[in-house]
Parts: sequence; C-alpha cells; structure tokens
Amino acid sequence: MSSTGNGGGAASPRRRLSREDRRRQLLNVAWRLARDEGTQALTLGRLAEQAGVTKPVVYGHFGTPTGLLLALYKEFDARQTALMDAALRKSGPGLPDKAAVIASAYVDCVLEQGREIPGVVAALAGAPELEATKREYQALFLEKCRRVLAPFAGAGRIADAGLWAMLGAAEALSYAAATADVPAAQAKAELFEIIVAMVERGARGGSSRAGDAA
Repeated sequence: MSSTGNGGGAASPRRRLSREDRRRQLLNVAWRLARDEGTQALTLGRLAEQAGVTKPVVYGHFGTPTGLLLALYKEFDARQTALMDAALRKSGPGLPDKAAVIASAYVDCVLEQGREIPGVVAALAGAPELEATKREYQALFLEKCRRVLAPFAGAGRIADAGLWAMLGAAEALSYAAATADVPAAQAKAELFEIIVAMVERGARGGSSRAGDAA
C-alpha cells in the first residue's frame, strides 16, 4: 500500500534557495568555519564542501577568497553600524550617554561576532581591496562619532587626531575583550573614558603642547 502526505513515499524535493538566501547560508557557514577552524580554512572549496554546494556556486557569490573575506568584513561593519544607530536613538541626551553607547556598541559587536573578526581583518592585511573598504568604513564611522559628540565640545572642535586615536583604542580594546585578555566591562569603561576625555579636550580648545605654544 502506498503512502501519501508527509508520512512516507518519495521525499519532497529540496526547496531551491534564492540568491539572497544562498548568500546568507554561505556567509553563516563561513563565519562558523572561521570560528571553528580559523581563517586559514576559508577557501572557496572548503566553503562549498561545508555548505553542500558546488564550487561554481561559491565562486559566483564571492569570486575569490579575498572577496569572501571582504563580504564577511562588510557584514560585520553593517551589523556594528545598526547596533550603534539603534542604541543612539534610545540613549539619553548627555555626553556620558552618547559616549557609553559608542563604547558599548563597538565592544559588544566584536564580542557578538567572536574571535573570528580579528582573524578576518588579519587575513586581509595588505590586501588593497580591504584597505580601500576599511578606510571608507572608518571614515563613515568617525564622521558619525563627530556628529554625535560635536555638540558637547561647545565652541571647540573635535580634532581628527583625537577621533583616530579613539578608533585605534576601540579596535584594540574590543579585540582584547574578544580574546579574553581584558574583561569586556573594563574594555568598555576604558573606551568610555577615552571618548569623554577627547570631547572635553576639544571643548577646551585642545590641550596639546603645540596648541599651548600657538
């Protein structure tokens, strides 16, 4: 006796993923590979094997291993931007509120992604494509921070050097938290202090020796 419905008979054909859904699947598998096996495992062939697709499918989405790493980096940046934007909308109006959001959002996003994002960035070191992409995203992040923090600098201004120093501290502290070299709460607190000090220095018109000598 033949069986009908879900109870038996021939298996239903697997639903074909849309291009967007397939890309989402491939990126999820790539993040897992980077976490479990390290970024050295992120070859297009290995990704195809783990995702259960043919190599041409993976090549069609990313082109090269660098293209895959860039896609991961861009996705991480988009997630970080969305997290900070949402937190800023809900935050209080004062400088401590905004500084706390920037510090917490930066560290939390790296922690959410895990140790694999420092590995992705390291794997892309020296790649011209990453350098251009990273600089573009860094500039957008710094300009956003300037807009958020500038009202608290009064008649002064937040210097570019201060913003770049803040970004360097944010990257170092968040990666240290991701590798458990520094507790996350301590990383956030230190970054918060750096941001507040940068803004207050701008409000005073700068306190560098060069500024005092001018």
